[in-house]
Amino acid sequence: MSDIQKYEGIFPAFYACYEDDGSISPARTRALAKYLLGKGVKGLYVGGSSGECIYQSVDERKIILENVMDAVGGKLTIIAHVACNNTADSQDLARHAESLGVDAIAAIPPIYFHLPPYGIAQYWNDISAAAPHTDFIIYNIPQLAGVALSIPLLQEMRQNPRVIGVKNSSMPTQDIQMWKDEGGAGFVVMNGPDEQFISGLAMGATGGIGGTYAVMPELFQKVYALYQTGDMPTAAAVQNDICRIIYKMCAAHGNLYAVMKAILKKRGCDIGSVRKPLPALIDSDMPVVDEAAAMIDAAISKYR
Repeated sequence: MSDIQKYEGIFPAFYACYEDDGSISPARTRALAKYLLGKGVKGLYVGGSSGECIYQSVDERKIILENVMDAVGGKLTIIAHVACNNTADSQDLARHAESLGVDAIAAIPPIYFHLPPYGIAQYWNDISAAAPHTDFIIYNIPQLAGVALSIPLLQEMRQNPRVIGVKNSSMPTQDIQMWKDEGGAGFVVMNGPDEQFISGLAMGATGGIGGTYAVMPELFQKVYALYQTGDMPTAAAVQNDICRIIYKMCAAHGNLYAVMKAILKKRGCDIGSVRKPLPALIDSDMPVVDEAAAMIDAAISKYR
């Protein structure tokens, strides 16, 4: 059985780091990893949606993971998302991740063609077989993948001893309770939707993996710490401020990740922009960036 404690806490979804010409930046990747290590997070989720993985080649994804692993030096729990839209490339990334010593690999189901449950199970088990000594985490994100994890599919996957948990990005927090009930006390379930992190914890989530964590890790860590001590009113207040910040960042013309990367640049961590077809920032977005950054600063000071 896996050590569930290493999956407890705050796991920022790692952003793609590019040079100004749009190529992968090893130096900026290491800089972001060290920046987040310095913030005291529990771990990183590398190569997922927030990492713009669907717009990157297999070799680019390997470069990113290699530089993250080098930068954190074993001091964080690393979950590497390895899914591609074909099994062979996914297995290649799984083998590579295991060779680097990641704590777990994760995978969404195949997208575009909606496979039957037995087809999804075969895909996940084939990926897991390529990393036979590494924990496997199912990534449930039906609003983007087009298919949802079900109890029968989870039961089938639980026959694989490497399957230790679910990253749950479905909107119903009820799903977290169902996966925990099915998996038992030692089963890892990570909350996905950032706007309902506190709700996910209340339903039994082990911790959280989120796309906005990296731009305001202090606030998510505060919610988690307050929840652990039972101070629910203050935890709820921090969560509500987090939601307002997210709404503000989503008000820009540019992609949300472009906004957050601009905020990180203001913090001294320049990791470039986003990769097309994601829309970059336009000049009229800068007031949104400034306002969101100010809201983050104010909330951090408020709850320090």
